[in-house]
Amino acid sequence: MNPNKPTKQSKMPKGRLSRTLLSIVITAIVGFLYFYVSLPALNFQASEFYGFLAFLCIVYVICIFVLSGGNPDNVVRTPKEKAREWLRFVKSRCLPVGVLFVAIVVVAIVGQIISLPIFRAGSYRNLLTVEEGNFTQDIAQISFDKIPTLDRDSAEYLGDRQMGTLSDMVSQFEYSNDSTQINYQGRPVRVAPIDYADLIKWFTNRGEGLPAYVVVDMVTQEANVVRLTEGMKYSFSEPLNRNVMRHLRFQYPTYMFDTPQFEINEEGHPFWIAPRVVKTIGLFGGRDIQGAVLMDAITGESTYYDIADVPSWVDNVYTPALIMEQYDYYGTLINGFLNSILGQRDVRVTTDGYNYIALNDDVYMYTGVTSANADQSNLGFLLSNQRTKETKFYTAPGATENAAKGSAQGEVQDLGYTATFPLLLNIAGEPTYFIPLKDANNLVKSYAMVNVAQYQVVTVASTVSQCEQEYIRQLADKGITQTEELPQTQASGTVAEIRSAVLEGNTYYFIRLEGEEIFYSLSAAQNREVVTLNVGDRITVDHAVAAEGSTSSILDAYSLTVDGRAPQNQTDQVPQTTQPEPQPDSAA
Repeated sequence: MNPNKPTKQSKMPKGRLSRTLLSIVITAIVGFLYFYVSLPALNFQASEFYGFLAFLCIVYVICIFVLSGGNPDNVVRTPKEKAREWLRFVKSRCLPVGVLFVAIVVVAIVGQIISLPIFRAGSYRNLLTVEEGNFTQDIAQISFDKIPTLDRDSAEYLGDRQMGTLSDMVSQFEYSNDSTQINYQGRPVRVAPIDYADLIKWFTNRGEGLPAYVVVDMVTQEANVVRLTEGMKYSFSEPLNRNVMRHLRFQYPTYMFDTPQFEINEEGHPFWIAPRVVKTIGLFGGRDIQGAVLMDAITGESTYYDIADVPSWVDNVYTPALIMEQYDYYGTLINGFLNSILGQRDVRVTTDGYNYIALNDDVYMYTGVTSANADQSNLGFLLSNQRTKETKFYTAPGATENAAKGSAQGEVQDLGYTATFPLLLNIAGEPTYFIPLKDANNLVKSYAMVNVAQYQVVTVASTVSQCEQEYIRQLADKGITQTEELPQTQASGTVAEIRSAVLEGNTYYFIRLEGEEIFYSLSAAQNREVVTLNVGDRITVDHAVAAEGSTSSILDAYSLTVDGRAPQNQTDQVPQTTQPEPQPDSAA
C-alpha cells in the first residue's frame, strides 16, 4: 500500500449539528409520508398515535447512525455485542430521543393496564344503559310496505346488477359494495356510492367526480341509479387528498373516527357520516361515540355535531358492532369481573349476527341475547337506536336466530334455498322471526315466519301476506293464541266498487265492499276469478293484517271466494239467437 496515496474521503456530514439537522429533516419527511398514508389521530387516547411517535424515534436514530458512518471499522460482532454497541451509540448521540422512546412504551403499557376491565368492571358495565321494554306495546305490527325483504348481500347483488345495465357508466365506474341501510322518505332502503373502475378511470373522471349513487328499496327489491347534477368529489375510491378519511384527518387532526357511513338526506343529497370516537375509561378503554361529523360528499364541507344535536335524518352514528360490544360488557360484568369468568351467574351475551328494523323514522339495530354458554336458546333480544343509542331489552325466551334459520331452511330443503339473518316482527302479538329465503343467485324466492318461543311453528309462502295469514292460522291451531284475539284477516260482503290498474306488468283489481272504505287488492295472475266479478256479487276475501296506526286505504288480499252472483240484466242473461230479417233486394 502506497503511504503517499490519499485516503478516500467520507461524504458524510462532518459536524454533529449538521448531522442532527439533516436527521431531523429526513425524519420529518418520512414522518409526513407515514402520516399521509396511515392517518393516525394526533390524540393521546389513540393507540396508533404512540406507534407513530415510536416510529419517528426509530427513524431519527437510524438516520443519526447512518450519517455518523455506521460501523466504519467493519469489525464482525456477535448479536450481543451489536446490541451493546447500539445502546452505547443511542446513549452518546440520541439520549433525548431514547428517553422519549422508552417513555412512549411505558405510557402505552401502563395505559393499557389501567384500562383493563379487571380494574374498571363497574365503568365498563355502565357504558350502555339498558331499559326493559314491553314487546307488544313498543313493537307495533309493521305494515307490509315497510318490511325489508332483502338482506345486505341480496341488496348489493341487485345494486351491482343495476349498474351493469347502464352502458354509459359501467365502463368507467362500478358498484362500491359498501351500502348503508337507512330510512329514506319513510321507506327502508340501502344506499351506496359508486366507485371509479380503476386508477386510470379515476384520473380521467376525477374532475367531474362520481356522477351517481345506487338506491335499493328493501321492500319492493327495486334498484335505481340516482344521477347527480354535480358529481361527488369525496369518496373512499379517491386515492389522494379527496379520500374521505384523509380529508377528515386534515380537517380534524385530533379526532378519532369510526368508519364513515354513506347516507342521503330526505332531499337525496349525499353525505358521509363520520362518528367521533372517545375513550371514557382509563387511557384506552371505554370506547364510545361523542358526536359525528357530517361531510358533504360533493363539496367536502364538514360540520361537527354533538350527539344530542345530530340531525334526525341521520340513521347511522352508533354502529351495531359498538352497541353489541357495550352490551357484552353490560351482560358479562353484571356481577363483577371474577363472576364473568368463574361463576358466570346471570351472565349473558349477544348472539352472532344482527339485523335492522325501522321504527319511528329511525333505524334500530336488532340482536338476540343468550346465556354465557351460548346454547340454542335466547333469553330475549335488544333493540338499539343507531342515532341516539337508546337501548331496550325484551324478554322473549325461545330459539336463537341460527336455530330459526335452520327451521326455515328445513321447510325448503328440496329447493336448496338459504335463509337470511332473521328480522324480528310482531305478528298477532307474538315475537316472530321473519326470514326471506333466497336462491343461489341471491334472489329472494319465498318467505318464512318462525315463532320465537316455539320454533317448530314455521310457515313458508311465496308472498309476505300469504305467509303471515298461514302463520296466524298456525298460531290458532297450536293454541298459542286464541281465535278471538287474532287480528281480523277475512272480510265478507257485497261488492260496491271495482277498479283496476296495471302495476309492474301485472293487472291488479281493487275491490271495495258495501259499508267499507278499504279497498282489497288482488292480482289477476294469482286470482283469475277476480276478472269475472261484478258490482253486487257477494264475496269473501282473505287479506293482510292492517298495521296498527296505518292510514292506508288499501290492503293486500291473496284469496277470493264468490258466495253469490248478482242478478244480471235480462239482455245479458239470454243469448241472442234470432237473425235479423233480410232486407228486400234493391233489384226487386
